[in-house]
Amino acid sequence: MIKKADSISSSELGTLWLTYQQKTLILRVLDYFIEKTEDPEARNIMGGLWQDLDHYVSKIIDLFENQGIVIPVGFTKADVNLEAPKLYDNGFDIMFLRILKEISMGMYTLNLNMSYQGEVMDIYEGLTVVTQNIYKRSTEYLLKKGILATPPKVTMPIANEFIESKDYLSGFNLFGDKRALNTIEVGILHHGIETNNIGLQLISGFAQCANTPEVKEYFVRGMELAKKQIKTFEDLLLQSNIQFSATSGSTVTTSTIAPFSEKLMMFCIHLLNTFGMVSSSFGTIFTLRNDLSLKAGIVAKDIYVYTHDGIKLMIKHGWLEEPPQMEDRKQLIKQ
Repeated sequence: MIKKADSISSSELGTLWLTYQQKTLILRVLDYFIEKTEDPEARNIMGGLWQDLDHYVSKIIDLFENQGIVIPVGFTKADVNLEAPKLYDNGFDIMFLRILKEISMGMYTLNLNMSYQGEVMDIYEGLTVVTQNIYKRSTEYLLKKGILATPPKVTMPIANEFIESKDYLSGFNLFGDKRALNTIEVGILHHGIETNNIGLQLISGFAQCANTPEVKEYFVRGMELAKKQIKTFEDLLLQSNIQFSATSGSTVTTSTIAPFSEKLMMFCIHLLNTFGMVSSSFGTIFTLRNDLSLKAGIVAKDIYVYTHDGIKLMIKHGWLEEPPQMEDRKQLIKQ
């Protein structure tokens, strides 16, 4: 255990605080999904993750208490309604869990890079192992159930080639037509369609059970944004004669009773939006067609504007917990 004299750094406090927010949210989501699932295998996957995350949340609490740090509010039992009917069906629970683990894998890498105390690094190393295991199990489960669509197949290369013209970057070949997508670009587009399909289903369920009119309107707006992005990515694939579908077999039920608080639902969409901006940036960096980079940049801008409006809405309703702040030296001097 870290001695109180060996205080954690500001970056470690910030990442642990954010990790607490995210993990308590996932625990509440799992509370509901575990309660509603009828599949023993899905319950086993989610139950194991619940136990692991609860263990690491307790470790963060112990560390904060040892350092004299106030425990964040995060998300509690008050944010989930286990009596609400099933809002999602046909494997959506594991599909959504897989997306959450994608986000977690990236976050733990960043958090570990900002850690200095051994105990803090141990937390992120342990969470990384848990996340990679659950991601693999979730993927295998979804493929076995026929719910998850894999990326398109491709003829395997039998020789090495090098780019011979700058036209490759502009998206055109020597004959004036747009060149075929490379496998990296197809992977980026596939991932964009896959994640937006899950996001569309998630936010559709949120929209039909939200009670606050402006929150409902915000979720409906998110549905349209997801549809726009899916169409953008699918059109790019069709231009290369790639017929492709990443739609899942999961469904949204007709229930209008909210399983989660609006605070939780808004923060959940905020978390996915942040992941969406990072994914768009990734696509901009690694694609070698300028038109794709431009599309990815437009997508990132749309997500940013939508995310910013969501933050203002959460602040308005008192749903956005404030992260730990650095000392305001100017204010202290004035006092």
